[in-house]
Amino acid sequence: MESLSIEHAQLVHLDRRGDGVAVVTLNNPKVNALSQELLARLAEVADELTTDPAGAVVVTGGERIFAAGADISQFGGSAEAVAITAGFHRALDAIAAIPRFVIAAVSGYALGGGCELALACDYRIAGERAVFGQPEILLGIIPGGGGTQRLARAVGASRAKELCMTGRQVKADEALRIGLVDEVVPGDQLHERAIALAAELAKGATVAHAITKQTIDDGLSMSLADGLALEQHAFAAVFASEDSRIGVQSFLEHGPGKASFIGR
Repeated sequence: MESLSIEHAQLVHLDRRGDGVAVVTLNNPKVNALSQELLARLAEVADELTTDPAGAVVVTGGERIFAAGADISQFGGSAEAVAITAGFHRALDAIAAIPRFVIAAVSGYALGGGCELALACDYRIAGERAVFGQPEILLGIIPGGGGTQRLARAVGASRAKELCMTGRQVKADEALRIGLVDEVVPGDQLHERAIALAAELAKGATVAHAITKQTIDDGLSMSLADGLALEQHAFAAVFASEDSRIGVQSFLEHGPGKASFIGR
């Protein structure tokens, strides 16, 4: 069991950098297939980053393939499908629940579960050669890792239906245009840009980041009135943080943007 555990640990690397950024790297050659073993390890890493958060998180994969989707060799009948979709939801919900800003740095192909993983992150930066898609329909099945829900929230219901029902792949420029990604950069600048943005955020008021993220995410499933009430409670709650006192005092003494936050 120990050797199996070590093998699974190698499927996802977690690097906590000195600048407060945690880099999560998929490592399942050759195509970064999201096997159940990799998803279990990804959930473990996400849980660790929830219990002991970094300042910000970057999720990335290979240069040619970010993640090619589920491991098709593990498919079978309905019983296997239940386990597969449960594994995807456990891992990707855990990524989405990390109480920090999570950036997907996507180089190459992000298809099926790979696209769903990117969608579970808070922000998506794509290299110029990145390609996205939900091609499950070409196998006669549907997305099972959140694609029908997170994709629709990112690009709208009609566009999500078109992409899921045709299996069409979307290049980086179109992905930016329809809201599937947030930035497109030259491929050789992708890692640098993602790390730079994460490092800048890691220096910020991370307690407020966590409350902001949860308030936005929870509010999406509520009516506007309930969401506004949630915001009121969150606004009051954040004033219990040391960062809020530091930020307000710094503003009064030095003006905006000069505070040095401590993450508490």
